Amino acid sequence: MAKFSVELHNFFFSEERADSVTLVDILELAGERTFGFLLVLLALPSALPVPAPGYSIPFGIVILLLAVQLMMGRSRPWFPQWFRKRSLKTKQAQGIIKAGIPWLRRLESISKPRYAFVCTSHTGQLILGGAIALMGLSMLIPLPLTNTLPAIGVFIIGFSLLEDDGAIGIMGLTVSAIAGALSITLLVAYWVGGLTLVNTVIDQIRNLKP
Repeated sequence: MAKFSVELHNFFFSEERADSVTLVDILELAGERTFGFLLVLLALPSALPVPAPGYSIPFGIVILLLAVQLMMGRSRPWFPQWFRKRSLKTKQAQGIIKAGIPWLRRLESISKPRYAFVCTSHTGQLILGGAIALMGLSMLIPLPLTNTLPAIGVFIIGFSLLEDDGAIGIMGLTVSAIAGALSITLLVAYWVGGLTLVNTVIDQIRNLKP
């Protein structure tokens, strides 16, 4: 089987494509590797070090849906029919894939099947799915710095599911733990900062009273 980066390059650049790509097209390309395949693709726009506004929240929702199904032990994900027919402009998808392929190749250069139980056992999928779900939730937070690192965690875990590489899966869990800690820290900071601001405004208003 060709490497993932090669398959993506062939699909989006070597073969003639319509003006838009549907989820059905992607599912056919994914074959039996659906969960890892989709997680990598959905995480790419937010994980890349390039501006990609507007992707984090809708893709975070789908990532969360995939994570729940992975934890339930489904072999293939379920999507409502209306969502399966949703499309993305081919040019737009090509831009994302072109920027993501070099990062995929870096992972492919160090990847090999090892500690497969991390990716294939029910316990392993529960742990990986839980981490993915938390990262998907983090991607829904409309605050700076709460999207990129969680998406990178999903990207790495998704790749580990593609390759049955438990070592890379553990790497993804580590990145996800750091991302989760950062998101929680930011939420607390914004909450405390907001309360401090409110109290300051209230004190200023009180000082204005005669």
